[in-house]
Parts: sequence; structure tokens; C-alpha cells
Amino acid sequence: MIKMIVAVWKKPGLTDEEFEDLWFNGHGPLCKRYSPAMGIVKYVQNHKLPSQLMENFSKDRGWAKAPDGVAEAWWESEEAMLKALATPEGHEASMILKEDEERFIHPPEIIAFMSTEETIYDHTGQ
Repeated sequence: MIKMIVAVWKKPGLTDEEFEDLWFNGHGPLCKRYSPAMGIVKYVQNHKLPSQLMENFSKDRGWAKAPDGVAEAWWESEEAMLKALATPEGHEASMILKEDEERFIHPPEIIAFMSTEETIYDHTGQ
């Protein structure tokens, strides 16, 4: 399994509530609808929680401003991803999602990368 990690920042002028609604209730269902065409087998949204403690911790470490959220899109393999996105349906689905994203994200701040997940420890019992 591979995944694309995308750190997202809301579009200037949107409230946190507007951003959350557009991303979760608007974009989320679109991602689910178009995932087969794009070969995506899992999609996760990580929504930032307001936390003064985290803001102070980050500031003490000298870290950059946190994104408003992080999305994860999972594929079985890089080959599966490339194959799906190379189809007319995959390309069209990607363009539809891009158009929707422009309603609520700020592209100049977005960062994305491909990754594998390596669990170092898991004390959750799962």
C-alpha cells in the first residue's frame, strides 16, 4: 500500500466552520464517488482541532504554522495508481476533484508527497 499525504490550508476568507463543511460534507462524498475511477482504495481526512497547547508547543519548537488538515489517499501500489489515473475516467475524476478543491483550499500553501506507513509501535490494542 502507498498513500499520498496532502497538507491543506483553507482558502482565505473562509471561516473554520465553512472550510470544515466544504471539505467534509462536500469534498468527502465526491472523493468517495470518484475513488473507483482513480483507483483510490482508502481516503482519510484529518481535521485539525483547536489547541492552544499545541500552538504553544509548536512555537516553542520553532515549527511552521500547522495546516488546517491533512488528507490521505491510499492505493494498492504505485502501478495501480498510475494505471487508474492514466485512464480517461481517472483523469476526468481528478479534474472534478481539483475543481471542487478550489472552492475551499489555498493551493499556494498545499504540500503533498507519497509515502508508505511504517508503524513503530501501537499501544491501542488494534
